[in-house]
Amino acid sequence: MGTVTTAATKKPSSASSKAAPAKSSSPAKRQQDACSLLDADHKAVKAMFKEYETLTESRSRSTAKKRELADQICKELTVHATIEEEIFYPAARKAIKDNALMNEATVEHASAKELIAQIKAMDANDEMFDAKVTVLGEYIDHHVKEERTEMFVKVRQTKLDLVKLGEQLQLRKEALMAEQDTGIVPVLEASTAL
Repeated sequence: MGTVTTAATKKPSSASSKAAPAKSSSPAKRQQDACSLLDADHKAVKAMFKEYETLTESRSRSTAKKRELADQICKELTVHATIEEEIFYPAARKAIKDNALMNEATVEHASAKELIAQIKAMDANDEMFDAKVTVLGEYIDHHVKEERTEMFVKVRQTKLDLVKLGEQLQLRKEALMAEQDTGIVPVLEASTAL
């Protein structure tokens, strides 16, 4: 809740004159713009990767905890990739008209999805398990940096309604998380792309 409050507090300061009434009538969670919502996901997953790193450095045998955390990371990334590919990337591609940047992001998603599939299929005791989770974290760090410094900057310079897009992303994310929790949504395949 603290993260949402902070993000919601930052947004009104930049657009308080034109959006203040709407913000008081809707939940703060729904008022994040698309880039802020996606970046909040990035930060949450980064924290999970740091926690995973701490577990790998621990002398205690924490295989069950590592498996649980790796599964949570994979779930969060799968849902995040889905909402980006279904909603954000098509809108961004149309708005910024930078096919090279968008194509690179799509390829990065494919690489991450391949590693996610491998991690989900592995036993946590496999000697390569930690390495695959670590490399996934490195891929994600690289991908996030490009989204923050290139894609989000360009998207924010367009006339795209990022608050409305953020609402769409949040609704789809909630639905996907609920489906993931019930086991209905299959893990994305590496070949899935725009």
